[in-house]
Amino acid sequence: MTKIGFDNQKYLELQSKKILERVEQFGGKLYLEFGGKLFDDYHASRVLPGFEPDSKMKMLLQLKDQAEIVIAICAEHIELNKRRGDLGITYDMDVMRLIDAFRSIGLYVGSVVITQYRGQHAAELFQHKLENLGIRVYKHYPIADYPSNIPLIVSDEGYGKNDYIETSRPVVVVTAPGPGSGKMATCLSQLYQEHQRGIDAGYAKYETFPVWNLPLKHPVNLAYEAATADLADVNMIDPFHLEAYGETTVNYNRDIEIFPVLNAIFEKISGVSPYKSPTDMGVNMAGFCIIDDEVCKKASRDEIIRRYFSALVSKRKGLADDELVAKAELIMTQAGVGTEDRKVVGAAQAKAEATGAAAAAIELPDGTVVTGKTSSLLGAPAAAVINALKVLGGISDEMYILAPIVIEPLHKLKIEILGNHNPRLHVDEILIALSISATTNPVAAQAVKYLPKLRGCEAHSTVILSQTDTDTFRKLGMNLTCDPQYQTKKLFHT
Repeated sequence: MTKIGFDNQKYLELQSKKILERVEQFGGKLYLEFGGKLFDDYHASRVLPGFEPDSKMKMLLQLKDQAEIVIAICAEHIELNKRRGDLGITYDMDVMRLIDAFRSIGLYVGSVVITQYRGQHAAELFQHKLENLGIRVYKHYPIADYPSNIPLIVSDEGYGKNDYIETSRPVVVVTAPGPGSGKMATCLSQLYQEHQRGIDAGYAKYETFPVWNLPLKHPVNLAYEAATADLADVNMIDPFHLEAYGETTVNYNRDIEIFPVLNAIFEKISGVSPYKSPTDMGVNMAGFCIIDDEVCKKASRDEIIRRYFSALVSKRKGLADDELVAKAELIMTQAGVGTEDRKVVGAAQAKAEATGAAAAAIELPDGTVVTGKTSSLLGAPAAAVINALKVLGGISDEMYILAPIVIEPLHKLKIEILGNHNPRLHVDEILIALSISATTNPVAAQAVKYLPKLRGCEAHSTVILSQTDTDTFRKLGMNLTCDPQYQTKKLFHT
């Protein structure tokens, strides 16, 4: 059983209370910039065991009668078909996914704002698509010399040129499909527009990481730095907070660098800035909900190693350079861990060396490590999953949970009918076959019963897996890493 290091219920209570306090501070209207993922926050759940991936959504549900959501998307990202790295879908498709997800649990989505709009054709098509679906769309425009030209920014030719987003509730949550979407600029533009209309409104920032009241080099904060290495984010001591209060807190470079500009914008809009530091702007209460620091440290160190392997694979795919790998390696050194600390890595590599075939390893909840290798019937990850289910279900290693008479027709289908070149079964294919077999085969039924036990298990492959296998491991809730090499010498990989 996974050890818990984070009190999720306490977090929900403290966080919603803190946001309501901030609403009151600004007279009843707050623009709340939501950083990170509103749901599916698996990074947080990995480094803070006990944190539920949809915690932010649950917290918002406690405020659902007082909150509405505005989703920001950058026009350039629409034009370039920018994709989410975790889900593989474009940002514009993710906007619609987010709207569906919010609505399904009763949260009100007020509108979508297209930022950095320069007349991009793709952005116009997206606007028409949303409007045809009954969704209000607003446009915000680029401002010359942003963010340094404050007199222009805070004027009718700056924020004043943007569409005024009509809102109706005291808490306006501004979120986005990914970084660089213009969330902060949207909030500040609205502050200006509200002030011009004689309405008092405030701004606050809600980001889980870095955790401001943990030490700078705490593994939880280092894990965040590892997760955002491709964005060049660096955790720093907040010098403004230290000077104002004599208190050491942690923030990250972008917020610290932009704070003097933000401060000047606040003063330009309303005559006074409500904040003395970037830490002041935040409302995150996660640091107060850690109940076992050692558990969170261990989980974060594990995540740092996983991020290192992710950087190696990104480089191998041509999606990253040596700088990203070097940074990931440096963070791993700072955390005092190495690849040898990840048990499944050595086990998979030893299996590959012993058999001369690609291999995979899975660490089960009790610490037992099982392996699998590529064969004529199964890919290594599929073999490892089958072997893991055997161990979990107390099934003899000699016993088939999927008989060859079940697997062979699938091979024939893949090669002769579907025209695939690789006859070996992927993980999703063996799970479907196993589920069907379970209706008549008690051994298969026993194996299927233990599938939920794979959630949270560590896994490693000695080769880069197909997107199909990678997605299946993710859906099973397993933490997968891969060595940075392909199984074949082909140039094209799916």
